[in-house]
Amino acid sequence: MTTLIDFILHIDAHIIQIVNQFGDWTYLILFAIIFIETGAVIMPFLPGDSLLFAASAIAADSRYNLNIWIFILLFLVACIAGDSLNFMIGRKIGKSLSNHSLFGRLIDKESLAKSEAFFEKHGAPAIILARYMPIIRTFAPFAAAGSGFPYRKFIPYSLIGCTSWVAICCSAGYFFGNLPFVQEHFSVIILGIIVVTLIPAVVGFIKSKLQAKANLDPEQSEEE
Repeated sequence: MTTLIDFILHIDAHIIQIVNQFGDWTYLILFAIIFIETGAVIMPFLPGDSLLFAASAIAADSRYNLNIWIFILLFLVACIAGDSLNFMIGRKIGKSLSNHSLFGRLIDKESLAKSEAFFEKHGAPAIILARYMPIIRTFAPFAAAGSGFPYRKFIPYSLIGCTSWVAICCSAGYFFGNLPFVQEHFSVIILGIIVVTLIPAVVGFIKSKLQAKANLDPEQSEEE
């Protein structure tokens, strides 16, 4: 876990290390991280927004010979394909996987429950909104499939969410990632991105707790 936190907070340095060690294979490595973060239900903790931002910032630096358009294309394919895989897993083996003695332990059931509640509350637009929310975005396709939402209706929302997400994160990284202030405070910027993207989930969690307490209080009053 310490290694993962260090990777996320100093993701620019780690991506540069990957570039120096693996060269053009960097494209495939970062593609795999985004694909797994979205597609593998058991790995919602992998970096998403911060990786796109950092990779695009490094692509803007001519010293590393990375093509921003290749990154944009690969990241777009990775998150769309990941969404689809996640949806298919939820459709085919959703309940059995979450209840499995081994794999069930690897699935964050609390986050899954939050994603299901988020989808039920916001409906189809939740697929787009979830793309901007770490952890929730990993479980949103799974939750949508489990609710019986048809894939033909799911994929247009996934395309909108993924396209806008990649465009915003990559543009921000490419055009602002190499500003002197951003370079000097890169770890703080990355932490800020994580905090900002987690705010909706935290607010939703607090609201659900307050609502649950409000629903419980009348029952307690009646008992008294």
